[in-house]
Formats: sequence, structure tokens, C-alpha cells
Amino acid sequence: MIDPKIEESWKKVLFDEFQRSYFANLKTFLVAEKNQYRIYPKSANIFNAFAYTPFDKVKVVILGQDPYHGENQAHGLSFSVQDGIAHPPSLQNIFKELRDDIGCAIPKSGNLSAWAKQGVFLLNTVLTVRASEANSHRGQGWENFTDAVIRALSEQREHLVFILWGAPAGVKASLVDAKKHLILKAPHPSPLSSYRGFFGSHPFSKSNEYLIGKGIEPIKWCLD
Repeated sequence: MIDPKIEESWKKVLFDEFQRSYFANLKTFLVAEKNQYRIYPKSANIFNAFAYTPFDKVKVVILGQDPYHGENQAHGLSFSVQDGIAHPPSLQNIFKELRDDIGCAIPKSGNLSAWAKQGVFLLNTVLTVRASEANSHRGQGWENFTDAVIRALSEQREHLVFILWGAPAGVKASLVDAKKHLILKAPHPSPLSSYRGFFGSHPFSKSNEYLIGKGIEPIKWCLD
């Protein structure tokens, strides 16, 4: 069920995690889930964030919660949907902030793979979900894995931007060395919380200002 098809640099960094007992238990859980339910994203896409963005190419981390649970939405990149799929409400608000922050036109497609290819690591804290049941794979081991991923980025890289939207993501700031990296926290872009400070938080311009200040090529955030 899980054959981590990830870029070679990640395999080296995460080799020990794949050997741990929690990961074996997670694989067993997912096999059982797949036998009984529809699971998103498809198996081949679960580790897409790691396939699109090599460990040594990461510049910005955008942390989400768990994958979209609607049909054909999730494809292994946080907040991203596949081409031809309507923009979910959170993504609509991300694009509104993108427009207001740096003037990008709202794109037709919600596929964020162009960001991922530039070094935007689109990570969810949980990498799978049962169809139509948000948070249904919470507490099964994914959090152990993604916490290890965040720690590895913090410890082994420098001058990264960590964009943490919402309370669950904000907690992960404790895994990041704020002396080496920029941490941008804001409310979640969901319609339930976006008006509490997500809008006007300027994550895209702040990220690029930081990267430029460190001599790193900024992200081309505009998608169309």
C-alpha cells in the first residue's frame, strides 16, 4: 500500500523513520483502510510533496492539516487540487490573499505543483484521509512522520520560511529553530477563520523579502 516513491535526497534524510515501528503500524492501518474504504490521495500520489521538492531544494514550507477528502481533489500537495477541479474555499482565500499581497491574478487551476517545483514544500501533517471524512486518519502515525520531516528541515537546512496557517500548524513552530529560519503564523485560510487575520498577513511578499535578504532566489508565486 505504501511504497514511498520520494526523491533520493529525502530517502537519505528519512531512512530511519521508514524503519520505525510506528511506520510499520501506519502501513498496516492503511492497508486495512484501503480494503474497506476509499482513501485519498491515490497511493502513487501520497508522497508527491517529497517527489516534487527535493530536500536540498526546499525554500518555503507551507503546512496544511490533512488532504482534501472529495473525489479527485487531493494529489499529495497541501492546499493544491488537480487541474479541472473547483477551488475549495481555503484555496480560494489563499488566492485572494495572493492577489492582494503581490497582485497575482487568481489562476484558473488550483494545481500548485508549479510552486512545489520551485522549492515550496507543500506538506500536510497527515498524508491520507478517508473519502468524505476529514481528519479520519489523524492519530495513526502520520504526525510522528511529518514532525520528523519538519525537525530535519529545521536542523539540517538554514534560511527556510515556514508558513503555518491555523492552530494545529502553529503548534509545529516548536519544532523549528527560529534563529535559523523565518516562521510566519496566521489563522487558517478556511472561511471559518480567514477574517481573523489570515487576510492581510502578506505571507507571499514576506517570504520573498526574507529569501532575497538571504541571497536566495525568490518564489514566482503567480501561477497564470
